[in-house]
Amino acid sequence: MAAAEANPKSSIDVNSGFCAKTKTYHSLLPDIPPPSEPVPLSVTDYAFSLLKKLHSLESSTALIDADTGYRISFSELIRRSRNLAAYLQNKIGLSNGETAFILSPNSIYITVLHFSLLSLGVIVSPSNPANTESEIAHQINLCKPVIAFATITASSKIPPLRHSTILLDSSHFHSMMTSQPIAELKPVNVSQSDVAAILYSSGTTGKTKGVKLTHRNWIAAIQVENALSAEAVEKPTVFCAVPCFHVYGFAFSFGYVALGGCVVLMERFEMGRMMRGIERFGVTLLAAAPPIIINLLKNDKMIDGYDLTSLKTVISGGAALPQWTTAKLANRLPHVQIVQGYGLTESIGGVSRPMGPEDLKVIGSVGRLCPNWVAKVIDPETGNSLPPLKQGELWIKGPTLMQGYIGDDEATSAGIDSEGWYRTGDIVYFDNKGLLFFVERLKELIKYKGYQVAPADLEHVLQSHPDVVEAAVIPFPDEEAGQIPMAFVVRRRESTIDEAKIKDFVARQVAPYKKIRRVSFIDSIPRNATGKVLRKELIKLAQMNISSKL
Repeated sequence: MAAAEANPKSSIDVNSGFCAKTKTYHSLLPDIPPPSEPVPLSVTDYAFSLLKKLHSLESSTALIDADTGYRISFSELIRRSRNLAAYLQNKIGLSNGETAFILSPNSIYITVLHFSLLSLGVIVSPSNPANTESEIAHQINLCKPVIAFATITASSKIPPLRHSTILLDSSHFHSMMTSQPIAELKPVNVSQSDVAAILYSSGTTGKTKGVKLTHRNWIAAIQVENALSAEAVEKPTVFCAVPCFHVYGFAFSFGYVALGGCVVLMERFEMGRMMRGIERFGVTLLAAAPPIIINLLKNDKMIDGYDLTSLKTVISGGAALPQWTTAKLANRLPHVQIVQGYGLTESIGGVSRPMGPEDLKVIGSVGRLCPNWVAKVIDPETGNSLPPLKQGELWIKGPTLMQGYIGDDEATSAGIDSEGWYRTGDIVYFDNKGLLFFVERLKELIKYKGYQVAPADLEHVLQSHPDVVEAAVIPFPDEEAGQIPMAFVVRRRESTIDEAKIKDFVARQVAPYKKIRRVSFIDSIPRNATGKVLRKELIKLAQMNISSKL
């Protein structure tokens, strides 16, 4: 903010960050200059340069296995990463620019593997072990790996590659990290513009795409987090309850360790084990997806059964969080603040976040633009840039923005224009104080008789009903209206609520054109690994129900 105020000629509003001349929104925090671009630098080397400034590398814990309690110190993390890198370089022959495919649930050894591969300039491409063989084949066709790292149970899904698959839960892999290397690690010249990771978009609204993120992207992300947390009295202990194959979990498990924080990882999520881990390890920050937070807040007995006094912050990401959760958390855990930001795989997350206690009080906001980010809000119909309080598609530009989609120039050109602006496909608006509000995915808006209806708005209403465990809303074809809102609802066990009561409950709280017109009760809402509703699956289910009745 001070940077904007220091320049009297600036046309940037010091409250909203909106520039009336360029019709763009700016972060009001000082920009953070990245390292000089010509200097070769891998994100691992950058991270280790930060860790070397710590005074207690040997005694401080970097990683904890939540199930066993096994710990790895920062000095051990660095040793293991270098030992593994030396083995992969000298014994396997991996080199700069090649790709490694990773198929595994969360593990402290995955983080060691990430540091190791990235130090060699090897591109990391993690995938969901729950994916089918055909889904994995599509991803492998995109990233073209020469080697794979997988658990024993997931390894059968991987086709033959140039090098054999290395089993992560084997004694052989463990010895690669801990044994004295057969030869010294040779220096690798990694350019900041080299691709570091290929992560996969959720595919909820189209085919899965491989997102190319460079070493410079990751360095910039760590720099911003380092600046925003500079005033923290102590390093956080983070429980990462989100998958490391997703950008959310990858960024937390890698980024917080790079900044000297302790990260707790659990192989397979289970609510009770997470709660025990928070209590046992004195967790101060929980990174979770909305379904986990919703489940926690709807289970009072779960909260009462554990000592959560160490927990200070819950960060929600991966999908939108219902607005009622903030008030519920404040009531049940008044010492804990819930933080919801905005980000994408294409931006390594981190486009906006609350910047202080006052921001956290604003229900529905996803915070302010982070340092270095610039944004526009574009009217989808006219293409005009919009001022505060006007809804439109969010376009963004910043140093952590992806290089593009691998093997898909058409999708890259459709996503990033000639000036470097990325079209997010999200409908948002900024208020007069510079706070960003997410409304809905552009492609998911329901068009009812010319009106635009955001499914998220109706889902918030539905989930506020005590008999509704969770709900999702989709567009349903209608000859007269074009589309009507249809709700899929998961009822509380023993509940007798019916379609008429659901419709009436919503109708009393929304404008007439937003009313729910159809209701289907379902056992569970299909979601991806980070909690996003798989609306296309629900649309298919609705279509199947129509066909079965014809």
